[in-house]
Amino acid sequence: METVSYMVNSLVYALYAFLVGGTLLGFHRKVIARIQGRPGPPIIQYLIHTAKFYFKEITFPSTAGNPLYVFVALMDMMVWMSALSIAIIFQSSLLIMIGLYVLQKIVEHGCGLSSGSPYGKMGGVRSVFSAAAEVPLFAAVGIIYIVTNTLMIGDIINYQVINGPLIYQLPLCAFALFVLVVSKAPYSPFGIVKGKDIVSGYMTEHYGLLGGIIMIGDALAWFVLLWLFMALFLGPLVLNPATALFGMAVLTFIVSFICALTPMLTPHHSVMIQISIASLTLIDLAYRLVH
Repeated sequence: METVSYMVNSLVYALYAFLVGGTLLGFHRKVIARIQGRPGPPIIQYLIHTAKFYFKEITFPSTAGNPLYVFVALMDMMVWMSALSIAIIFQSSLLIMIGLYVLQKIVEHGCGLSSGSPYGKMGGVRSVFSAAAEVPLFAAVGIIYIVTNTLMIGDIINYQVINGPLIYQLPLCAFALFVLVVSKAPYSPFGIVKGKDIVSGYMTEHYGLLGGIIMIGDALAWFVLLWLFMALFLGPLVLNPATALFGMAVLTFIVSFICALTPMLTPHHSVMIQISIASLTLIDLAYRLVH
């Protein structure tokens, strides 16, 4: 009975995360439109768009590599549902979150290659290419461990309750991870994986039910990334659901403002800038290890 109860609670929370994440992505698009002088779609447009896909016919391109074409879409959602459970429900190890993040990169790559589309393949290649800019950010985990002496997300939050938010102690680390959050936002200057020059990137050929599943995964991903950033650097905020939602909305607005005013960078420039920012965390880590 406990197992059944846990599964039900997890599914209910996943639904909540999807609704919140999808609404925030709609809010993100609305803010960008208003800043650029356009009315923009309704805030719930992302949720409507996701639901619409479930009434569309599933397409299987003649170049698609089945069953990988179907499997990667399911894996995309399962990765972020696992991240939701580990990071938020259990508040478990930050190292596991890194493992899931790396797995997501593999899923994106497989998603693009499985369709056989040149745009999908390019999106998959860029996903791996962009990973080079994000690997140094893992040094941030080492810095957080040095300061808090733990890698358990729940313990990191408790540390901040006693000692204050880590954003004041580790501003450089927080900035580097914030850039990572920005890179995952739609219409981001670092959004080379789904750049408009390659249509929809790795999910160009995924339509109908499979496209809807990927969109659910993206909404869960946005919810998890915002919550995790606040948990690591603004810990006390996530203890209250109301303040957590408010913090997510504020972060989304800030990210939207950046995306609205910043043009998309070329793949090489995007990676170079991210590596430069992320490398600062390596310098910070080396300094803390020496001292």
